[in-house]
This record gives sequence, structure tokens and C-alpha cells, in this order.
Amino acid sequence: MRRVPHENVATVLVDPRALADLELALMPLDLRVWPVRTAPISEDGPRLAFQIRNRLVTAHRGEWDLAADWTPVWIGFGITWHNGDEPLPWQAHKELWRALDSFAAQVRFHRRLGGIRRLPWPEDVYR
Repeated sequence: MRRVPHENVATVLVDPRALADLELALMPLDLRVWPVRTAPISEDGPRLAFQIRNRLVTAHRGEWDLAADWTPVWIGFGITWHNGDEPLPWQAHKELWRALDSFAAQVRFHRRLGGIRRLPWPEDVYR
């Protein structure tokens, strides 16, 4: 049985005032930021964003309360990090965590990736 195609992403809560700066910092690293609320794969983006934010904030029992109104985003890896069907290289993970650490006051995240349906790319990328 084949696994449904997916994309590895980090789910991150971002202070809305820092979202543009974070996105600009990640672009040169070929890391893509997708706000969950408006991601093209989210059928009910506002509800999904609320659920993700609520689950993450609640799970930290007060430690992440400052992030209660922050923006949940998915951060994915651009094509330069992919090598066919091979797993993402550890260097991709390191670059992502290093970049997020540089925004420590404006982001909350876990150092792990999750899988979501593939986000749009130019058609020939997944061939």
C-alpha cells in the first residue's frame, strides 16, 4: 500500500507583527511559509487555524499563553531541499530550526515535522 503524497512541514505559531519578517528571512533558505488560515489546501482555513492554535497553546499549560492570538503557519521546504523520493537531508532541518531560533521571541514551535497534503508548486516540480 502506497502512502498518500504529502509534504513535510513545521507547524509554527508566529506573532502577526513578525510574520512578514520571518517570511523574508526564510525565502533565501528556500523555506516556504503558508498561513494555515489561507493555505490553498485548507478547506475551512479559519477553523483549522483556530484548532491548531488552540491545541498548541492549551498543550503548554500557560507557557505559550502569549501566543493565544498568533498566526499558525506551515513552513515547508522548497525544491532545492528535495532529492527525488529521498527523505529531507538533515541540513534542511538544521537550517529551519536555526532560522526559527533567530525569531525566538516571536515564534513558538516544536522541533519536529508533520505531514500535510502537498501545497501547490509549478506543475513540473512533482514529476
